[in-house]
Amino acid sequence: MTYKESFIKFMVDCGVLTFGDFTLKSGRKAPYFINCGNYKTGAQLAKLGEYYAECIHENNIPVETLFGPAYKGIPLAVSAVVALSNKFGIDVSYCFDRKEAKDHGEGGMFVGKTLTDGEKVVIIDDVMTSGKALRESMPKLKSAADVNVTGMVITVDRMEKGTGELSAVQEVKRDFDVDVYSIVNMEDIIEAIRNEIVPGKEYLDKMIEYRNTYGV
Repeated sequence: MTYKESFIKFMVDCGVLTFGDFTLKSGRKAPYFINCGNYKTGAQLAKLGEYYAECIHENNIPVETLFGPAYKGIPLAVSAVVALSNKFGIDVSYCFDRKEAKDHGEGGMFVGKTLTDGEKVVIIDDVMTSGKALRESMPKLKSAADVNVTGMVITVDRMEKGTGELSAVQEVKRDFDVDVYSIVNMEDIIEAIRNEIVPGKEYLDKMIEYRNTYGV
C-alpha cells in the first residue's frame, strides 16, 4: 500500500472521509464529505503529522518554518513539525497567528518562531475549498517579515472548479505564485475505491459523475 492509499484508509478509519449524499456549503450535492474535525486523539494527530511530513519530504519543499493558520492549522503545523524531526531528522521551526493581536506582555500577532526576511515558510492547512486561509495568511506573514512562502500543504485537493474554470489550488497559484501540495487528491480517492483499498464502491459512479461535472 502506498502512503497515499494508506492515508485515504486512515481518513476513512478516523471518520474524516465518508461517503453518502451531502449538500456542501457551495450548494453542490456531493457523494463524499471530508470533516477534518474528526481527528481528535493523540495517536491520530501523530499519524496525521507523519503524512504531512511525508508530503513535504517527497516533494522536496524548501522549509525553515511551518505556519499554521489559527485555529485549525495550529495542531496540524505542530504535528507536522514534530513528525519532520522524528521521521526524517529535519528540525524546523513553527509559528501560528492569533486571531487578534496581543496587547500585553510580548504583544504581537504571532506565537512561536519570530519570522525574518527571506525565511522559507510553508503553510499547513487541512482542505482547501476557496483558498481563504492562504489569502488571509499571506498579508499577515508579509507584515511580519518579507518571508518566502515556498508552498502550502493540505490533506486533500478536491480538484473542483472554484468561482470560475480554475480550481482553488490553481487560483492560488495564479494570484500568489504559491504551489499547493496535497497528500492526496480526488483522483487518488476514486482509485482507492476502485481498487477496494476503502469501502464505497456503491458510490463510485457518483464520484466519477461528480468529478466530471465539477472537476478541473
